[in-house]
Amino acid sequence: MNLQRKIQQLLKPMLQPMIAVLIGLVTGALAIALVGESIMNTYKVMWDGAFGNFYFLTATLARATPIILVGLGLALAFRAGVFNMGAEGQMVLGAVCAALAALYVPGAGIVKLLSAFLAGFIAGGLWSLLAGWMEVKYKVQLLISTLLLNYVAVLFAGYLVAEPFQDKSGSAALAQTPMLDQAVWLPKLFAGMSVHMGFVIAVIGAVILYVVLQFTSSGYEVRMLGKNPFFAEYGGINKHKVLLFSMFFSGGISGLAGTVEVLGSQYRYVEGALTVPGYAWTGLMAALLANSNPLGTAVAAILLAALQTGAMGMERNTEVPLEIASVIQGVLILFVTAKFTLSWWKVKKKAGDVNGAV
Repeated sequence: MNLQRKIQQLLKPMLQPMIAVLIGLVTGALAIALVGESIMNTYKVMWDGAFGNFYFLTATLARATPIILVGLGLALAFRAGVFNMGAEGQMVLGAVCAALAALYVPGAGIVKLLSAFLAGFIAGGLWSLLAGWMEVKYKVQLLISTLLLNYVAVLFAGYLVAEPFQDKSGSAALAQTPMLDQAVWLPKLFAGMSVHMGFVIAVIGAVILYVVLQFTSSGYEVRMLGKNPFFAEYGGINKHKVLLFSMFFSGGISGLAGTVEVLGSQYRYVEGALTVPGYAWTGLMAALLANSNPLGTAVAAILLAALQTGAMGMERNTEVPLEIASVIQGVLILFVTAKFTLSWWKVKKKAGDVNGAV
């Protein structure tokens, strides 16, 4: 019985994103019907585009890799009760620093590889920590500061690869670093497929974060701060220390998202390659859909990645436009908003009942 309860607790966070995606698919079916296409055929094409064969499955997992890592970083911040909206900037800075470390740190391939991971993690962590420090020191709202720091990070990374570290060997003169040496490339999990070792790192990261949050004293402090900061402070938890700790690791994990993309997919930093696909905002949606549960975030990230890769196949093979996927994602955002509104209403009602209000 105890085992059954534990399994239910483990599966519960994965159930919520699946229900949300199901609601999104029902709404998408209405939009497909308005276009005049067959709903079943369109969704079959979408499914085939995401999971139809081994190649498409690995493409979906490759796309899910940075989304999982970004989602994990944000889930950690949300568990601590802080709104880190700067994942995009942290991911981009992590990516460009990892690329530069892999290019210019002297030594063997393994030294360059480890240096790239360390540089990516520290760069994302310090950028996030800056926002946390401004919150602690000057009461600058994290929601605003992290959002605005995205622009600074993305533009600064663009300057680095357009000026001092630009690859000028080709005729295209794109804003990108030189190609990394093959010794620092993350190995592919399957020959000829796009999914790489970064996916394994992301899955292991989800398990580690789940264990840390559920079974360690540090995770307990993070959860307590997120649930009730006043009670946490009263219980002896150093609020500022936990906030800064959470922000550093949150940004560091987002920095790793950029790192694995550079080392496993692009093999160089290319301006816009991480921002145009919207990895950071999809990761945000995954974390919110899973209620910041690390395992649920990983599942939600894979589902959202499948939605995107499936939509590309749908556009190629049917008359249904790619924007149908945006409609479904919009419904997911509404689902998240409704869930938070309902939680807020319940808390308010409970407080009203305690105070004797109606």
